[in-house]
Amino acid sequence: MWNNIKKHLEAYPERLKVARVLVENGLSVKDGKIYLNEIEIPPIRIARVAGVDRRTVNETLNTIRSHRELRMIFEGLRSAGHSLKEIARYLDLGVVEITPVDARIPGILANSAMIIAKKGLSIRQAIVDDPELSPEPKLTLIVERKIPGELVPEFLKISGVAKVSIY
Repeated sequence: MWNNIKKHLEAYPERLKVARVLVENGLSVKDGKIYLNEIEIPPIRIARVAGVDRRTVNETLNTIRSHRELRMIFEGLRSAGHSLKEIARYLDLGVVEITPVDARIPGILANSAMIIAKKGLSIRQAIVDDPELSPEPKLTLIVERKIPGELVPEFLKISGVAKVSIY
């Protein structure tokens, strides 16, 4: 997906910044307007986050509207919803963050979930970074209770896992 976006915008680095903000935040573009699900977001807010001016945001929106491929991508974007990661400790939830050697290696999520299930724990939330969008993609699993440290070596045995953090 990101390569398709980049193909249309790489000649315009400022517009590419705007597109990245839209994608990373799950913001859609419909009829030249920006939405977080059903909530309209003013272009000036996106400009501030992207570090560009409002005109650049509007030019990006026009580019999206004028290219069918971009329009189809951005019209379909949705926010992935809330993340419990930052508040897990206040809710007595456990978090395991797994950094892969290569996020395209199959089985990292499945094997991690199996390790957690074998310990009798239930996963409340799984967040997987897209390797095309994130320079260091991670798999984050939020679990119903604190995760025992003894599971770290088990996670490290999974093919493709480089690093594991539990908190």
